[in-house]
Amino acid sequence: MSGRNPSLTPPADAAPPVRHPDAPAPGELLGAHYAHCFGCGEGQPHGLHLQARAGEGVRVTAEFTVKPAHQGAPGLAHGGVLATALDETLGSLNWLLRVIAVTGRLETDFLRPVPVDTVLHLEAEVTAVAGRKIYSSAVGRIGGPGGPVAVRAEALFIEVKVDHFIDNGRPEEIRAAMADPDQVRRARAFEVNP
Repeated sequence: MSGRNPSLTPPADAAPPVRHPDAPAPGELLGAHYAHCFGCGEGQPHGLHLQARAGEGVRVTAEFTVKPAHQGAPGLAHGGVLATALDETLGSLNWLLRVIAVTGRLETDFLRPVPVDTVLHLEAEVTAVAGRKIYSSAVGRIGGPGGPVAVRAEALFIEVKVDHFIDNGRPEEIRAAMADPDQVRRARAFEVNP
């Protein structure tokens, strides 16, 4: 991307990303990381209900259908909703690295309008890792996985400990997530930006 923000450029000593050996298999549906997440949670009536799938390497694909509740201008997706879809897809990448990370920076380009009832096809990949910093990029296409690019983003995620969520989240939600008997669901509740 021209004019790219220097904070989104990996340093010269950054390493290529390495898929964790216990990461979900390519093609596997990742599922919601938290039922009440606006991006992927099934417990949000007006949420995006974005569904991500593991890809090859450190890549994911996702889809989300723009509903009337997601519009900004009449009949078109709100730009903030599209940025949320990109952020959610990018955050899903951390499950392939098996790290807990939050969004540090997200730079989004809006290239064409996305009408209501459109399925946005998203692809994201981790491009580099430098210490706790995870660099990634994503595109959203309309008209199919090979369709024209409507939105794209570059992101920097920062690896954190679970204490980040415990210290900063609302106590009732933290207690509920920590009490979940499903060990995988409990771990995934804390995998992306709250």
